[in-house]
Amino acid sequence: MEKKSRKKKKKGGKIFLGIVLVLGLFLLTINLIPPKKVMEKNPFIKEKDALPMIAAHRGGGISNPENTLMAFRAAVNEYGIQICETDLWMTSDGHLVYSHDSSINRMACPEGAETVTIGEHTLEELRTYNMGYNFKDPDSGAYPYRDVPEEEQKEKGLKILEFDELLEEFYDTKKDLLFIVEIKNGGETGYAAADIIDRTLTERFPDYKGNLVVGTFHPEIEEDLQKNHPTLLRGASTSGAAKFIFTQLLRVNLFSKADFSCLQIPVKYTVKGIPINLTWKTYIERAHRRNIAVQYWTINDADEMRFLIERDVDAIMTDDPLLLKKVLEEYKH
Repeated sequence: MEKKSRKKKKKGGKIFLGIVLVLGLFLLTINLIPPKKVMEKNPFIKEKDALPMIAAHRGGGISNPENTLMAFRAAVNEYGIQICETDLWMTSDGHLVYSHDSSINRMACPEGAETVTIGEHTLEELRTYNMGYNFKDPDSGAYPYRDVPEEEQKEKGLKILEFDELLEEFYDTKKDLLFIVEIKNGGETGYAAADIIDRTLTERFPDYKGNLVVGTFHPEIEEDLQKNHPTLLRGASTSGAAKFIFTQLLRVNLFSKADFSCLQIPVKYTVKGIPINLTWKTYIERAHRRNIAVQYWTINDADEMRFLIERDVDAIMTDDPLLLKKVLEEYKH
């Protein structure tokens, strides 16, 4: 009886070992098989051995009034950034403008003023405001653009900016400039925003069509982009990014159905109070196997910038592109 029991245990051990070996072989195989690339050439992936690209978050709101032409001009022409990052809202008369918030109060209105919602005002009405009104100089603490005369505000780039105006500003001189835009509106308004983006790029700025990636937090807009605008590059939605990270945690990269061009993530997610580190090199390497660019937001600390530079990420989104430029200079010697 005891002999029989030992044989059973031995047989059970062999079966278990066999299962472990088969499972290990399976995992090894699916990690060795090259996954399907989302695109042959992705302009958002930095060149081999190059430093990460600088993505000016909202144009760089620490040095200049965010989402203004003033900010983007400084970011591109003075700081040498490679990517303009920003957000889009629709006006009441169907114009697509750059703003992070649904209202312009934080940037353009005195404290206590009535809320000026973008979707409830025309472009002409919104352009009566100075988008640099509340910008505070980080060194002096002063508000340097509050007293800019009305007739000078447009020239200085302090008026609310329409979608095509940013593209037009650099189209003839910066053909390799990249753009990340987020559609903030959902529903029918969001669909209309996607139409404007696609049509504007196709008809007026064709050389930028492969240089601009569109993101959204609205599932219906994500679906619309996939179905009706397949030639537009897309960033990962929240669920798309989460699914990609999950497949990498389980090391089943082959099963990922990721079809986005850029994985835009923070350095960590917190799920039910538990922080999940998103800076493992395996995430970056596995994304690159699919030709997906990896970009981290929003990084305004020099040490954190250095950490990501050494992680060999594709781009760092920052409100302080001048600081990131200085940090990158340390690695060029």
